[in-house]
Amino acid sequence: MGGRGAPWWAAGHRVPLGIMSAPSTTPRPVAANSSADSGSPRDLERSVWPRLEPLLPQVTKPIQYVGGELGAVVKDWDAVTVRWALMYPDAYEVGLPNQGVQILYEVLNELPDVLAERTYAVWPDLEKLMRAHGVPQFTVDAHRSVRDFDMFGVSFSTELGYTNLLTAIDLAGIPLLAADRTDADPVIVAGGHAAFNPEPIADFVDAAVLGDGEEAVLEITAIVRDWKAEGCPGGRDELLLRLARTESVYVPRFYDVDYLPDGRIQRVVPNRPDVPFRVHKRTTMDLDAWPYPKKPLVPLAETVHERYAVEIFRGCTRGCRFCQAGMITRPVRERSITTVGQMVQQGLEFSGFHEVGLLSLSSADHSEIGDMCSGLAEQYAGTNVSLSLPSTRVDAFNIDLAQELSRNGRRTGLTFAPEGGSERIRKVINKMVSKEDLIRTVVTAYTNGWRQVKLYFMCGLPTETDEDVLEIAGMAHEVIKAGRAATGSKDIRCTVSIGGFVPKPHTPFQWAAMERPEVIDSRLKLLKQAINADRSLGRAIGFRYHDGEPSLIEGLLSRGDRRVGAVIREVWEKGGRFDGWSEHFSYQRWVDAAAEVLPAFGVDLDWFTTRERDELEVLPWDHLDSGLDKDWLWQDWQDSLSEYEQDDCRWTPCFDCGVCPAMDTEIQIGPTGKKLLPLTPVNGLKLPATAER
Repeated sequence: MGGRGAPWWAAGHRVPLGIMSAPSTTPRPVAANSSADSGSPRDLERSVWPRLEPLLPQVTKPIQYVGGELGAVVKDWDAVTVRWALMYPDAYEVGLPNQGVQILYEVLNELPDVLAERTYAVWPDLEKLMRAHGVPQFTVDAHRSVRDFDMFGVSFSTELGYTNLLTAIDLAGIPLLAADRTDADPVIVAGGHAAFNPEPIADFVDAAVLGDGEEAVLEITAIVRDWKAEGCPGGRDELLLRLARTESVYVPRFYDVDYLPDGRIQRVVPNRPDVPFRVHKRTTMDLDAWPYPKKPLVPLAETVHERYAVEIFRGCTRGCRFCQAGMITRPVRERSITTVGQMVQQGLEFSGFHEVGLLSLSSADHSEIGDMCSGLAEQYAGTNVSLSLPSTRVDAFNIDLAQELSRNGRRTGLTFAPEGGSERIRKVINKMVSKEDLIRTVVTAYTNGWRQVKLYFMCGLPTETDEDVLEIAGMAHEVIKAGRAATGSKDIRCTVSIGGFVPKPHTPFQWAAMERPEVIDSRLKLLKQAINADRSLGRAIGFRYHDGEPSLIEGLLSRGDRRVGAVIREVWEKGGRFDGWSEHFSYQRWVDAAAEVLPAFGVDLDWFTTRERDELEVLPWDHLDSGLDKDWLWQDWQDSLSEYEQDDCRWTPCFDCGVCPAMDTEIQIGPTGKKLLPLTPVNGLKLPATAER
């Protein structure tokens, strides 16, 4: 896990929660670019602000609940037909920068008869006060009760946010179980990467959307609009049926799960004839047609990322066997260099951010990354705007990129992810980076002015041994020695960051057994000792790690089925909140809940986590189609055990993973042969008055 006070997956970005007081006379802000007057009498009646505002001086960082950010939108409630509440189930400082929620928020609010507002998980101090004073889960835009909305969309990047979902549902006054909801309750829709196996939360959500959300939310909105225009025939059940018939919205209540005597799933089948046997993911193909966010939200409180982020391509075909994101987002779809240039110009002018993040799963793999970085660096030469590639492959970083990324003198952090310590384990996970490649790349960074790099590895990978992990220490030592020799300075550092491996659905490792936490922790202890064995080198190497316990629980939630829902509820009822945060996570609470709930089903925690699956086992997500052929995934799993490497299909013949024909899509890559738009070079980027800090 990360250090105290940090979500383990965002370690290093945490801003301490200082105690701040807000005077009780603070007026509720109105968004700077509100699209409609929000001051109608009915709007004011719906607002919970008069009850919420007196509570804020009693909680940590009350500014996160106030709203009114640049980029926020407040619409007249009575002037629209369909109303969405969108949630990232974590604290404001983590949730606000989330790209997915920002995009959907903007796409929906561009429709004249639709409004979308945002809500985030409230900290336990405010939750306690809200329960005591009868304040429901609210949106930060107009402070309306979440229960008043038609749709409640929740985006999950990690399964450890499930308990926060239950808190929000309960605070909103919505029945926890989907089966108990009435026409008066919003339809709760799950999305994000975790939605590719929503079975552990199937009892709590009404529907789940697999894949890209831009077009999906518009289709769902149109269905809700038509259903309401017809007078809501058939009630909630009819609306859910219409969503299910799209074949891209999964409605768990329309599917039954049968189990074998040994606890395995026998089958998952529809319980009515008019819903599909398999639900397919959505794939947005032309990213240039969706240049969002155009007006990024500029936070009032400090957040984990404060930058204008442009997704330069979606999908990845590198084939890292542990990487769910790379598998489920196939095929690769590049955003053109001209669209990226235009988005950066408009986004910076609107927001006043000083950093541009070029986002993707492997940003340096964009076919025009060189021209893109040089064009942007030239465009903003002489300003305080810096470029960053948050995800950079060791074998794709070069001297040209290094020079462009440091052109304006600001060097943002560099993270390289070899993932495995030894060459053998890197073959297993299909992450072929040699020690020589890594040293050469890091030396390039050091000689171009960087003094700190971060190296990311995983522990607990399939077939891993102590020796595989200990090679991380040798690699880190070599990096420091080579960097000192190249720069003639001892003022260089690297941070070794270790994450626990979690097998994910729709990957070749979905069948793999997890390693027990005590084994992970033992290897991490040995690694720390090996790093510090040479004191001269060890003092230049930072060591951060996530211990094995939260990874095991994430594994339970990642590959669980509907029976795990009872464990989630038990944990939540016993106080589980913010399980992605070290100071809130309780391993023992999860272990106790699993021991109390699962034996009634004939299974236990180990059954879901440390057990290897066989080829013919029905997996909880087999009826949810990511486009990947299950036989191909199994063969890749066998190839990993044989330490066989798989090439990137962007540059080699097709390996028949199944995505392109199944999804009727194709890989979309450049180069376009174009440069950035002929924008006038900026000599001093002018910030909007509302964005000055």
